[in-house]
Amino acid sequence: MNIEGYDTWEGWYEGYFGLGTVPEAALTGVYRVRPDPLGTILPTGLCLISHDLAYAPLPPSSVFLRVLTPTLVLSRSRSTNRTALTLLTMFFPRKRSTAVILAIFASFTLWYYTRTIRTTLAPKLGEQGRDAWFRDVSLKYPIMRMTRLPLGDRVEIPKIQHEFGIESAEDKTSREQRLAAVKSSFEHSWRGYEKYAWMKDELSPVNGGHVTSFGGWAATLVDTLDTLWLMGMEEDFAHAVKAMSQIDFTTTESDELNVFETTIRYLGGLLGAYDLSNGTYPVLLEKATEIGDLLCRAFDTPNHMPVTRWRWKSAMDGEAQEAGESTLIAEIGSLTLEFTRLSQLTGDLKYFDLIERVMAELYKAQSKTHIPGLWPVVMNARQMTFTNRGFTLGGMADSLYEYLPKQHMLLGGLTEQYKEMYQLAMIAIKNYIFFRPMTSDNANILVSGSADVLEDLTVNIDPRGQHLGCFTGGMVGIGAKIFDRPEDTAVARKLVDGCIWAYDKLVTGIMPEVFHMVRCENPASCEWDERKWHEAIASFNTQNGDSPPMDRVEQIIKDNRLPSGFSDISDRRYILRPEAIESVFILYRITGDVTLQDAAWRMFQAIEKHTRTSIANSAISDVTVSEPPKDNRMESFWLAETLKYFYLIFSEPGVLSLDEYVFNTEAHPLRRPI
Repeated sequence: MNIEGYDTWEGWYEGYFGLGTVPEAALTGVYRVRPDPLGTILPTGLCLISHDLAYAPLPPSSVFLRVLTPTLVLSRSRSTNRTALTLLTMFFPRKRSTAVILAIFASFTLWYYTRTIRTTLAPKLGEQGRDAWFRDVSLKYPIMRMTRLPLGDRVEIPKIQHEFGIESAEDKTSREQRLAAVKSSFEHSWRGYEKYAWMKDELSPVNGGHVTSFGGWAATLVDTLDTLWLMGMEEDFAHAVKAMSQIDFTTTESDELNVFETTIRYLGGLLGAYDLSNGTYPVLLEKATEIGDLLCRAFDTPNHMPVTRWRWKSAMDGEAQEAGESTLIAEIGSLTLEFTRLSQLTGDLKYFDLIERVMAELYKAQSKTHIPGLWPVVMNARQMTFTNRGFTLGGMADSLYEYLPKQHMLLGGLTEQYKEMYQLAMIAIKNYIFFRPMTSDNANILVSGSADVLEDLTVNIDPRGQHLGCFTGGMVGIGAKIFDRPEDTAVARKLVDGCIWAYDKLVTGIMPEVFHMVRCENPASCEWDERKWHEAIASFNTQNGDSPPMDRVEQIIKDNRLPSGFSDISDRRYILRPEAIESVFILYRITGDVTLQDAAWRMFQAIEKHTRTSIANSAISDVTVSEPPKDNRMESFWLAETLKYFYLIFSEPGVLSLDEYVFNTEAHPLRRPI
C-alpha cells in the first residue's frame, strides 16, 4: 500500500528494514500505523510510531532498529522512508561495540523526545489508552516468530441455511406479531438497565440495584450493542457507543480478570457490533484492539498459555506469571473466534498467533486423554497435562467444542485442523456423552450428559443433563452441513427435541439448570419402565448409604416435584439462559421446520411470564413451582443472547444468515470471509 498522502495516520505500511542499504527484495514485515500526535509536529515528514517489536520481529540484520525499540522511524512516503533509513544506516558503523553505544544514545534521545511530546499533546488530542501500562511494561517471554493466518485459494464451504420459500400472508402476520413481542421484551429490559444501572455491569431487576461482575466496564452495555443494531434501535446504539468510547479498558478496579468472560462479552461484543454495523463506528474496533492488547499480556508466560484467572495488577508490577495448574478447558480453549477476528480486522497477527499456540497444544493432546477425542474439564496449563478424568459438553467445557466448526468457517476452510478436531471429538461424544433418556411418552430424543473414567479405566456414563448442554444441537447441526455429515442432522434434531421436551415437561414451561434422567441401555428400543425410574430416584435419596423403601418413592416424587422421566433435579434455577433457543433457532435455519418456531414461541411466553419484573427480567430460583421466586439477577447474556435468538427465529431468514456470520458463544455475529 502506498502511504503517500495518508491523512489520518491509520492503515498499513509495508516497510523494508535492513542494515546498510534497503533492497527491494529484503525481508518484509507489516507494521500497524496507529493514530499518533507525533505525526503532526515532527519536522521533515517523519513520524515516530510506537510498536511492540516482540510481536513483529525484524530481520536478524536490523540491529539498529531492534535497539531503538519501542520506536520505528516511518515516513509519509516510501521514497522519504527509504532515504531516512539509508541515512541512518550510513552513519551507523558496523563495529559492534560502537554500534551499541550509538544505538543506546539514539534510543534514549528518541525516548525522551517522544515522552515529552506525548505528555504535552496526547490529552488535548484525545489519545486515550496510548500510554497504557501494558505498552510500557516489557514482555518477559517475547515471541520472535508469529503464526500467520492461513492463506490459499478460496474453499467452498457447504451452505448451512435452508432454501426458504415464499411466506404466506397469514404466516407473515403471525411471525411479525411474535417478533414485535420479543422486541417489546427487549426494550423493557434495556430501558430498565438504562434507568437503574447505566454503565454498570449488570442490573438487579427486582430492586433496581446493580452488580459489578466482569471488571466494571459496563458488561451489559457492551454485550448488548449488536442486539440494539439488529433490532433497528440505532439511536440507542449510537448513544451506547458514545458512552462505551469513554471506558478505559486498560485498567479496572477488579483485582482479577476472567480472560474467557472478558473475551466473549467485551471483545466479542465490540467485534460483533463493528461487523454488524459495517465498520460505521471505528471506535468499536479501536476499543476492541485496546482490550485485545490488554488480554495478550495474560499470555506472557513461559509456555505462552494464558493465565485464565488473571491477576493483572501483578503483571503491571512486572511480576513473572505462569499458566494455572488447574485450568478449565473451556476458558483456555474458547478464545479462538474473537482473537482470530481481531487479527483479520486489524492485520495484527499477534492475536491469532497466541490462540493458535493454545489450539496446537490441544490438537496434540486430543487423542492422548483418558477418552481419546475429548479433553477433560480441567487441565494443567502450566505443564500441559490432561490427567483429569471428568468429561462433558456442559459447563466448563462447552464452548471449546462449539468453536471447532465455527473456527473452521471463520478461517474460510483454509485449514483442516479444526475439521479434524471436530470429527475426532464427535466419535467419542456419540459413544460417551449423548444419551437417549427413558421417558413416559417414549420420546425419541437425546440429551448431552457427562462421563467419568474410573480407576480401572472403564467409562462411567452419567445421564446428567444441563441447560448449558443444549447448545450441542446447534453445533451438531452446523457440523453436519459444513463437514458433509448428513447422518448428524438427525442427531442434531434429537438433541434439540430433547431440550424442547424438557421445557414442555416442567410446570413453568422452563427447563431446569441441572437434572438427571434414566439412560436407555439400548437407544434403538427404549420402552418406559416405571420401576427403573423409581430405582433411579431412590438412588438419589439415600440416607446413611441406604436407599429408601420403594413404597416411599411416590412421596419423594411428590415432595421433590419430579415430572415423569426426571430422577433428580439438582439445580432448579433458570438464569435467563440462551442455549436452548440458540439451537432451536439454528435448526430452524437449517431445516425450515416451522414447528420449531412454534416451540420457540412456547418457550418465550413461559420465560416472559415467569421472569418479568416491573424493571426488567430476572432469573428465577425454582422452575418446578407454578410461581417461582425471582433471584434479582439479570446476566448480560439475556439481552446479548437469549432475546437475540428469539428475535432471529421470528425474523426473515436472511437476517444474520448462518452462511454469512459465525456467532461466538455470547451470540456476537462475526462476519465470515467471503
